Amino acid sequence: MNGNSIIVEIEKINRKNRKKTALLAAAAALSVLLCFCSGASGLGISELFRVLTGAGTDGEKLILLQIRLPRVTAAALAGVGLSVSGCIMQKVLNNPLASPSTLGVSNGAVFGANCAILLFGAGSVKGAVNGSLTVSNPYTVTICAFAAAFLGIAVNLVLAAKKRFSSETVVLCGVAVGAFFTAGTTVLQYFSADSQLSSAVFWSFGDLGRASFRECVFMSAVIVPAVVFTAIRSRDIDLLEQGGETALSLGVNVTLLRFVCLILSSLICAVCVSFIGIIGFIGLTAPQAAKRIVGGKMSILLPASALCGMILLLLSDTVARSVISGVSLPVGAVTSLFGGPVFLWLLLNSHRGGNAHAFD
Repeated sequence: MNGNSIIVEIEKINRKNRKKTALLAAAAALSVLLCFCSGASGLGISELFRVLTGAGTDGEKLILLQIRLPRVTAAALAGVGLSVSGCIMQKVLNNPLASPSTLGVSNGAVFGANCAILLFGAGSVKGAVNGSLTVSNPYTVTICAFAAAFLGIAVNLVLAAKKRFSSETVVLCGVAVGAFFTAGTTVLQYFSADSQLSSAVFWSFGDLGRASFRECVFMSAVIVPAVVFTAIRSRDIDLLEQGGETALSLGVNVTLLRFVCLILSSLICAVCVSFIGIIGFIGLTAPQAAKRIVGGKMSILLPASALCGMILLLLSDTVARSVISGVSLPVGAVTSLFGGPVFLWLLLNSHRGGNAHAFD
């Protein structure tokens, strides 16, 4: 095959991937609409159309614009953030099983959030009727969640670099680190007062119902710059899969790039968890689904992963609010329900090369 034929073939693949990404964008838009029109109130597309045209009732405007809109926005942002976080980890560590939930990052973020709530008084209970829970100082929660999340990934990095662990062992190490953080969270909750415990347990559930526009703005301020940076450095991230020495020979500062990428992925996870709790397996399943659709090139994998994560979380939230009439289940339970079998499938079908190291 000559050079021109290769260029033509590459362009053909790129056109197919752009079409697939456009279809994913259309599916994401439909998922937004479906999530918007699902709920116990029974409001659907016709009511949404009336509200958008200014003809809706006050009750319809309250439900659709003040309750459902921030929830749908938070679901879309968290889906994008968690999937991008997982995509970065999988590419940087060259491991299809890497994700915030499997490397202990999510558990670390929850531990940090519990420290902020239980030790530093960042959580409070408000509302005499329904005991609605809020965070009095979200910045403290996010900082503590990020610190603990990055500590989890740092342990994995140190072990992988010094002990030459294989990529499979890094995941097992992440499971152990996650168990350690979970134990720490349990101990903190055990010795806390009842009012503090209610706030802490609240953050352990992955629930989009607590989100407001303030949380959405805060998540956007973190997720958008992280996605832009990753997109700009997508070529360098692709080179990491060829091995550290190869990437270094092509002008990539391997250590710095890995460090910055893992900081960004941990920060994304920390922000999402600190506002909406643990939502497991989105960071694992969405990038893998996108990779099977558009391939592993980061420049196209990144937007495809973001769209897949958005679709998965929006559909999961729709199921969580629809499976039991009048009851809204924690969306984290739904994502874990389908994410667990997917994780086992990936584990069984992952590369079994015993000498494959996480870092070269």
